[in-house]
Amino acid sequence: MEELVIRPTTKFIKIAYALVIVLLLAGVIAQSQFKDSLPPGLPSWVIPGIVALLLLWPASRHWAQRFTKMTMVGDKLRYEVGMLSKATRTIQLSKVQDVTVRQSLPQRIAGVGDLTIETAGEASRLTLPNIDAAQSVADRIIDASHNIGVRGILDDGEETRRQSGPDNRGEQGPGQGHGAGAGGGRR
Repeated sequence: MEELVIRPTTKFIKIAYALVIVLLLAGVIAQSQFKDSLPPGLPSWVIPGIVALLLLWPASRHWAQRFTKMTMVGDKLRYEVGMLSKATRTIQLSKVQDVTVRQSLPQRIAGVGDLTIETAGEASRLTLPNIDAAQSVADRIIDASHNIGVRGILDDGEETRRQSGPDNRGEQGPGQGHGAGAGGGRR
């Protein structure tokens, strides 16, 4: 199985950068237009400088998004968050019970969605916000989970065939049919 790396989209961050740059340009234009009405002694960089501080918001979002990813490799999903201190959560694909995609109107317009993965256990929900093509990613995770549950996969990623004895569901030994057997039909 090939490795799949899933990261939040940068579409909304790029829009935020563009809006802040437009505001910065508007601040520069306002500074030059109203420089006579500004208080005396006010440096010419104050209004554009204050607006430039708005760049910190999309920059911090971009920085946080850059260090968030989920990787699907073999029979595991690995969710990593953080740059200096890092938190990693590993989920067995065979334990995935449900994958949900939620989209708000802006997300639908942008073609992104929030991906929620539910597993058995205490910390059973993991949500990744703003994933590009979230429905196709969800389908790939569900398909991989189903394939692992059906075929079985070793930790090193190699496929294995489940061995089953005559008393399990699977291959039957000679003379063993699917019938009720001797005395099995009476209650």
